[in-house]
Amino acid sequence: MKKITLTLGFLFVLLVSVMCQSSLNFEFQAYPTGLIPGLRYEYQLNDESKLLLRAGYNWIRHRDLGVHDDERGDGFGFTLGYTKRISNFDLSLKNDFWWNSIDWENDVTAPNMTSGNTKITVIQPTIEAAYLVTEKFRPTLAFGYEWNAKTEGEETGQGPILLVGLIYRLF
Repeated sequence: MKKITLTLGFLFVLLVSVMCQSSLNFEFQAYPTGLIPGLRYEYQLNDESKLLLRAGYNWIRHRDLGVHDDERGDGFGFTLGYTKRISNFDLSLKNDFWWNSIDWENDVTAPNMTSGNTKITVIQPTIEAAYLVTEKFRPTLAFGYEWNAKTEGEETGQGPILLVGLIYRLF
C-alpha cells in the first residue's frame, strides 16, 4: 500500500509540474480555400520559448482555384513547431502534415463532365505571428507554402497559403 501511495504521489507531482509548463488550446484557422479547427498543445521550454504540437482537421474547398473546375475534400493532420515570445507577440515556425482526400470535377455543366478522387500528402511550412490579447486569447496570422508531397490520382491545387486564426487557451 505504501508503494502505491508513493507512486501515485510521484505521478501527481510529475503531472502538476508538466501541466504548469504546458497548455492545451483550441485553435482555428481560416484560409481562402478552407478551414482548420484543431487542438494545440504547447510545452513551455523557458519564459520566452515553447514547442507546439497540433492535431487538426482540414476542410478544403478549392472551388475553381485549384487545377480542376471544382476541388473539395478534407483530411486529418498534425503540426510541429517552435514559438518565441517577443513582447506581446508569439512568433512561430511551424510545419503541418496533412493526409487529404480531394474530390474533383471538370466541365461540371457539360455532358462530358469528368470527376475523380485524389489522395494527397501535404507538407506545409509556415511562419505565424500571434498577438497576446490576454493569456487566454491570441489572434494569429500565418503565411507559408503548401506542397503536395505525394499524390495518388490527378494533380490538385497547391501553392502559397495565408491563414488567419485564433488560439484560445483551454487550460
